[in-house]
Amino acid sequence: MIIVPEKEIAGLISAEECFEAVEAVFAAMARGEAWNFPVVREAIGHADALYGFKSGFDRAGLVLGLKSGGYWPGNMARGLTNHQSTVVLFDPDTGQARALVGGNLLTALRTAAASAVSIRHLARKDARVLGMVGAGHQSAFQLRAAVREREFEKVVGWNYHPEMLPRLAETAEELGLPFEAVSLEELGAQADVIVTITSSFEAQLKEAHIRPGTHLACMGTDTKGKQEVDPAILARARVFTDEVAQSVSIGEAQHAVAAGLIGAGDITQIGAVIAGLAPGRQSADEITLFDGTGVGLQDLAVAARAVEIARARGVAVEIDF
Repeated sequence: MIIVPEKEIAGLISAEECFEAVEAVFAAMARGEAWNFPVVREAIGHADALYGFKSGFDRAGLVLGLKSGGYWPGNMARGLTNHQSTVVLFDPDTGQARALVGGNLLTALRTAAASAVSIRHLARKDARVLGMVGAGHQSAFQLRAAVREREFEKVVGWNYHPEMLPRLAETAEELGLPFEAVSLEELGAQADVIVTITSSFEAQLKEAHIRPGTHLACMGTDTKGKQEVDPAILARARVFTDEVAQSVSIGEAQHAVAAGLIGAGDITQIGAVIAGLAPGRQSADEITLFDGTGVGLQDLAVAARAVEIARARGVAVEIDF
């Protein structure tokens, strides 16, 4: 058994390596070479926590495993990250446990990589203003990943708790970009690309906020009942996702589908765009929306890459199990 401790992850895997792993597994999904298994995600009735499992098998990359973890909203007061997770990888030839990998930082990195993949393949090439809705733990990762994909000249941000916006301002400054705290109306008026990364159960962005040509990466909705944007936005946009089944059941699309505004057939896997099996953006005025629900295969892909690098650098712990 190989163990890659959480403390080693930051020095092991780069944002670009995460991007490559996520992009490759999305394409494998679209080609029918990789599958996610049904998600289990439940409130446990203790500590207000959500806990679950995401798992899958990438036949192309020979990666099999699961991520176990969830969201503990009281952790910040304990000096811990609210999102807690661990990835377990198995040998697909024998079923033996192969690796145990700290999943907290990997979750933030793979989530940011997914939105960055959507920006690379769906946003307008001339996008210059990045809008950020949400200023929690994952927002800085999202911001750093997004600016790799377009020549942004400015970042505008909004958060329900405005006292948290300095996180975005500091990250933008680190990246050499000016930052402006704005209303949601002004954010929609300025932004060419909008990343939403909240834990909201009520739509923040309204249909009237969104201009033609905008690309939205909605990354916070991964549980039944969560919601970041007005369902009317999805009715107006071309909608893409990591996995259609999750999009309509636990993703942002759940609300538009329930309202009868769109159906599963109106949603395209982004892997199909990556693999050349479906078109991406088709005009400068088109609104595109990526519903990033977070699939288990993303976690497995980045964890497998982390294991490879850890072994090569001699920082993996190997034990008999």
